[in-house]
Amino acid sequence: MARSPLHPGKVLLNEFMKPHGLTAYTLAARCRMDRVRLERIVRGKARVNADTALRLAKFFGTKPEFWMNLQARYGLETAASEIRKELAAIKSRAPAAAMSGRRGQPLSLRRID
Repeated sequence: MARSPLHPGKVLLNEFMKPHGLTAYTLAARCRMDRVRLERIVRGKARVNADTALRLAKFFGTKPEFWMNLQARYGLETAASEIRKELAAIKSRAPAAAMSGRRGQPLSLRRID
């Protein structure tokens, strides 16, 4: 059986809040954010957005990208699970030469000026 995607709220609760003895009320106050929103994130009912990622990163000494990547991964895993059959029906094609930039780097790694 496949694992359920890990919501960033679970990571926040189990890896950051519980070990530091923080309640949603305390963390929300220290991060200057809405307590209800934080509680919804912890329960897996709301997404971590850029604003929340910046606040959590500042408070816990992490990077905002950490929180955004957790959310992105959750979204991808959830979507993949939901459209599993449709994805299986898609035939892959050979990688396109256009996927490489003019400097030989993948487009996703090239700096856009």
